[in-house]
Amino acid sequence: CRGLCVSYASVVLLQLIGTSLCQFPRPCANSVGLRTKECCPVWDGDGSACGALSGRGFCAEVEVSEEPHGPQYPHSGIDDRERWPLAFFNRTCRCAGNYGGFNCGECRFGYWGSNCAEYRESVRRNILSMLPAEQQKFVSYLNLAKDTVSRDYVIATATRAEMGENGENPMFSDINTYDLFVWMHYYVSRDALLGGPGNVWTNIDFAHESGAFLPWHRVYLLHWENEIRKLTGDFNFTIPYWDWRDAESCEVCTDALMGGRSPLNPNLISPASVFSSWKVICTQPDEYNSREALCNATGEGPLLRNPGNHDTNRTPRLPTTADVDFTVGLPQYETGPMDRFANMSFRNVIEGFASPTSGMAVQGQSTMHNALHVFMNGSMSSVQGSANDPIFLLHHAFIDSIFERWLRAHQPVRTNYPQTNAPIGHNDGHYMVPFLPLYRNGDYFLTDKALGFEYAYLLDPGQRFVQEFLTPYLQQAQQIWKWLLGAGILGVLIAAIFAAVVISARRKWKRNQRKKRVPSYGERQPLLNSSSEEGSSSYQTTL
Repeated sequence: CRGLCVSYASVVLLQLIGTSLCQFPRPCANSVGLRTKECCPVWDGDGSACGALSGRGFCAEVEVSEEPHGPQYPHSGIDDRERWPLAFFNRTCRCAGNYGGFNCGECRFGYWGSNCAEYRESVRRNILSMLPAEQQKFVSYLNLAKDTVSRDYVIATATRAEMGENGENPMFSDINTYDLFVWMHYYVSRDALLGGPGNVWTNIDFAHESGAFLPWHRVYLLHWENEIRKLTGDFNFTIPYWDWRDAESCEVCTDALMGGRSPLNPNLISPASVFSSWKVICTQPDEYNSREALCNATGEGPLLRNPGNHDTNRTPRLPTTADVDFTVGLPQYETGPMDRFANMSFRNVIEGFASPTSGMAVQGQSTMHNALHVFMNGSMSSVQGSANDPIFLLHHAFIDSIFERWLRAHQPVRTNYPQTNAPIGHNDGHYMVPFLPLYRNGDYFLTDKALGFEYAYLLDPGQRFVQEFLTPYLQQAQQIWKWLLGAGILGVLIAAIFAAVVISARRKWKRNQRKKRVPSYGERQPLLNSSSEEGSSSYQTTL
C-alpha cells in the first residue's frame, strides 16, 4: 500500500509542476529577455504567453529555495548558477496539468496528444538485444542530431555580467542538437570563475558528487529523448542502455554500434564508423579558466576513446552483478556530508566514490559509474566533456535503471532526499542547472512509472518477452508489410502465369501426340462398332 500511495502522490505532484526543455529558449535569448528578466514565450496555438488563453500555463515569478547549502562552496554572488535561474530570469512559464515545454506548448513526460491527456509508457531496451536495423537507426539518429542546428535552443557564450547590466550585449550562439546536451553537461559541472586568469573554484558541481546526481541525469535523458523524437518524428524512440555488468571489454565498441578502435591509432575511432568524423567540444577546461571564459562549442578535435588501456590501479575492473546488487541493497540515499566522502550512501556508491563491496568512501579509486568513464580512456573520461562520447547515453541509461531498482526496492518518501545543507545546487528545493523553465531536484526523486518510461529488463517475464523479442519482429514486419504484400501478389501472378503455360503446353503436346499416331496406324477404327441393322456388337482392333 505504501508503494502505491507514494506512486500516486508522485503523479499528483507532477500534475502541479511545470515541465520544459533545456536552456536557453531561443525566444528569450535576446536583449529584451535579459533586460526584463522574463522568459515567458508565446505559444503559437493561441498567441498568448505560456498558452494562458487556453489554460495551458501562465507567466509566474520564480521562487527559489532559501534553504542553506553545505560548506563545499563558500562564495556568494560570484557564479551565474547560484540560486538558479535568477542571474538570467526571474519570471518563467509555469505549466498547468500535463502541459509542458518552455512555452507550455508541449506535454510533460509520459503524456501525449493535443490536450496531453493520453498517458503512454515507453520502454528502453538493451542495445545488444536490438535488431541490426534498430541499432543502425539509433546510430543514424545520433548522427542526424550532430548535423542539425537546434531549432528551439541556443547556448550562452559568456557570463551574465559580460552581457551588460541591461542585456545590451547578448552573447548566445546556435548549436547542433547533440552538442547542446554536451554543452549542458559541461555548464553544470564547470569550475566557478572567481575573477582573474586561472582563479577558479573547482569544488563545485551542480549535477555530480551529491544528491542531484541521479535526478539531474534522469531529467537530462528524458529531454534528450524528447529532442530526438521532435527531430526525427519517431515518437516511439527511446534511449537504449548497455548492461555492462560482468563485462570484460567494451561490448558496444564495434563499427556497427558506437565505433570500433582505429587500426591506425588506438586512441581514435575506426574510419568505418560515422563517429570517426565527429568533433568534440568543451574538453579544455584549463584553457577556458586561463581566459576567464566559457566553452563556446567550437570543435576541438576528434572523439577519443581507448577502452581498457586505462589506469588499472584506479579502476581494476568493470562493475559486476554482485557490485550492483550490493549497491541496490543500501537503504540510505545520502549520509554524512552528502558529498564524495559519504559512507554507506547509495548515491555515493553508485556514482563511484565509494566501494561497492563495503559501502565506504575510497580515495584514489573509481568504481561503479565512474569506473566506466575511466575505462573508456578518452573523451568520456573527463567530467565536463564526457557527453561527447555517445556511449555516455547508453551508460547513463543503465545507471538510471539501477536508480529505478533502488527506488522500487526501498520505496523512499521524499524526505529521504536531502532537504538542506547538501552541496550547492543539490538540496531538494534547488532548481536544476541549466534547465529553463524549472525542475526541482526533489520532484524527480520518484519512480519512472510517473514519468512514462520503463526498462525492458525490469519488466515481468511476460512483458519482457513481448518487448525484447516479439515487439521488435512485429515492428520490422510492420515496416516491410507493403513489400511483403507486393511480393505475395507478384508470387500469385507468377504462379498463375506458370500454371497457364503448363496447361497450354500440355494441350499442345496432346494434339501433337494424336497427329503422330495417324501415319503409323492408318485410319483409326472404333473400339466398339455398333450396328443397328445387325442388332449385335463385335470388338475390332487394328493390331
